[in-house]
Amino acid sequence: MSVDEVMMDAEERMEKAIGVLKNALSGIRTGRATPGLVDSVRVEVYGSQQPLKQLASIGAPEPTQLVIRPYDATTIKDIEKAIVASDLGLNPQSDGKIIRINIPALSTDVRKKLVARIKELSEEAKIAVRSIRRDANKLIETAEKDKEISEDDCNRLKEEVQELTKKYETSATDLAKSRENDVMEV
Repeated sequence: MSVDEVMMDAEERMEKAIGVLKNALSGIRTGRATPGLVDSVRVEVYGSQQPLKQLASIGAPEPTQLVIRPYDATTIKDIEKAIVASDLGLNPQSDGKIIRINIPALSTDVRKKLVARIKELSEEAKIAVRSIRRDANKLIETAEKDKEISEDDCNRLKEEVQELTKKYETSATDLAKSRENDVMEV
């Protein structure tokens, strides 16, 4: 693997780690309804587990309500069951064609727990980014030992990897702060 490939691979993997964090944060409740809350709920239909977003359109017509319109009306009971079974604490109500979910206001305790979870997710992303940095640095050191690059190039590349690491750690922190502010908003 060339040095350029090492750098590109590290950046790609760090970008993916931040993408995973974004996805995880979108599923965390805030004071208002967002389709991201139930997007990833897995529903047992047609003999397999399917993400809810593949089975229905999800909208938020009001700040405190979600509306789910299944593409196939026969899946409505399965969707309801999956939402109740998920640990989201939501109570779906169906009229046979659509499912409405009223999003209750968050208590202070729940908000604090959600903020703690956001911090955990952010830290997991940062750990992933640091792990990628460690892998990239090992590859760079190996290239130096094999005389593929000079010591100066090795040090320069390590600095570049460190800058990338800082960039993506800052990104994780910013995403977490933004989501914490959304959760703590009353």
